[in-house]
Amino acid sequence: MHPRLALVLAAGLLPRLFAALPAPDAEDGGILLAPGFRALVFADNLVVGKRVGNTPEKLRGLAVAPNGDVYAKGRSGLIWALRDTNGDGRADVIQEFGPGGGGTHIAFHDGWLYHSSRKGVFRYKYSPGELVPTSEMQTIVSDLPAERDHDAKAFAFDESGGMIVEIGSPFNVFSDGDRRLGARGKTDAEVAEFQKTYGGFWRFDANQQNQKQADGVRFSTGHRHSLALVWHPVSKQFFMVQMGRDNLNVVDPVHYDELDNAERVSEVMHQLREGANLGWPYSYWDPIKKAHLRAPEYGGDNFKRIDPDPYDKPVVAFPAHWAPIQMCLYTGTQFPAAYRHGMFVAFHGSWNRAPRSQAGYNVCFVPFDEKGMPTGKYEQFAWGFPQVEEFTNTRDAVYRPAGVAVGPDGSLYISETERGRIWRVIYTGEKYPRRPVARIADPGRSQTFAPIDADTPGGRIYAQVCAACHMPNGSGVPGMQPALAGSAVIAGDTSRLIDVLLKGPPEVLAPDREKFSNVMPVFSVLSDDDIASVITYLRKNFAPAAPAATAAQVSARRAK
Repeated sequence: MHPRLALVLAAGLLPRLFAALPAPDAEDGGILLAPGFRALVFADNLVVGKRVGNTPEKLRGLAVAPNGDVYAKGRSGLIWALRDTNGDGRADVIQEFGPGGGGTHIAFHDGWLYHSSRKGVFRYKYSPGELVPTSEMQTIVSDLPAERDHDAKAFAFDESGGMIVEIGSPFNVFSDGDRRLGARGKTDAEVAEFQKTYGGFWRFDANQQNQKQADGVRFSTGHRHSLALVWHPVSKQFFMVQMGRDNLNVVDPVHYDELDNAERVSEVMHQLREGANLGWPYSYWDPIKKAHLRAPEYGGDNFKRIDPDPYDKPVVAFPAHWAPIQMCLYTGTQFPAAYRHGMFVAFHGSWNRAPRSQAGYNVCFVPFDEKGMPTGKYEQFAWGFPQVEEFTNTRDAVYRPAGVAVGPDGSLYISETERGRIWRVIYTGEKYPRRPVARIADPGRSQTFAPIDADTPGGRIYAQVCAACHMPNGSGVPGMQPALAGSAVIAGDTSRLIDVLLKGPPEVLAPDREKFSNVMPVFSVLSDDDIASVITYLRKNFAPAAPAATAAQVSARRAK
């Protein structure tokens, strides 16, 4: 028997390769798709009620084995192994494994299942037919920097045994007073020193165990944070989609308003050349002006361009704040020829466009030409995930896309973070009328919010500085910023709440509390009157039984 055939039989792959496509769900699992495509729910509710320590688990990236088994990575480190044993297109065997330690990325490469944590990249030897690896986990890279923000580690492989790994910046923009009014950028010397460790991709040997950052070579720099990363075998280049900056109007409300913040910072796809500098923290890409503009922390005013511009130009510009999580190359033949060798990008959706409607929450397709280069365009492929048309608060979204991966039969798998649903998308060629998105009843959805005392100093500060992260109605952003409505900190001891604003949550609150990606800055620059007014506003709106705060109370705590 031919060795490859023996491998296929041992993996149980042959029946699946020649199996008919499964029947799609009548409503395509609640999402909308490009014409000719249908979907079914492969797995559901994987993260409902599941916590790792004090942190709710969220589903992230996907990988599909050569035999069709699906592997899903959790943000807190769990890995789900899923198998369809009866060919109905749905997982009927689901097992969990993994070492924890956080993470987002997972991929098959050269007979190994690789995955990342906040601090490293690991792998299991893949044995055909084995659902949960029994081999010992190998550490490829460890002890990578992982701080408060942007700590997930994306990785991808070239064709020469190299693996590049991103070490994102723990800042929105590298500045004093990050994300705050009047933030000022660090000096050139400080930026250069910082980028020796952060804000780029480093190349390692994909097969060498126990490497550290010092064993790698800096591949590119000038990044903020990038998770969507793929090697294209035709052009023999890496492509990535970067998450653009936030809080333009918070940092500089004189030159930027809420519309500028919502629309003028693109999520950009780059051909990731070795040695490239993408321009962060000095600049951002304005999709309307189609240019690198100077960041307000470095003297930008919404008009100043980087001229001359030494930074790498994007090959595709997506709208602001869509938050790309995973990208995959379409390697199958099930979909029409126009999709072959193009890229699918899963966008988690925005959180900081408030008070304007949030956006993104979709999967887009980027066509590539015969030379393995993007055409510069993109098209929406799957949408309707939030189950609502217009919303401001991210908690109103029922589903938020995260992972995309292609199966051996050419199906596309899509994961989402909030409930842990995975869709399998197939091509049937059907022509049928577009239906409205099915609505899911959810008592947790926010209703119309009418703030009390919005025109007080505290109300104005909340709207300008706090609402972008905690949402106008105090609902927060899951995993990123805590909810203020119903918060024991807001309703509890006044002295503790004052200390949180003066010193920051890490200095005041219990170390074993639930952690969030974005850490609230210190607000000691505010006056005693302003801090008292902010606390009073918070309590009137989100903890009405709690008393107002006074400037004298703030002054007393500041003096301690």
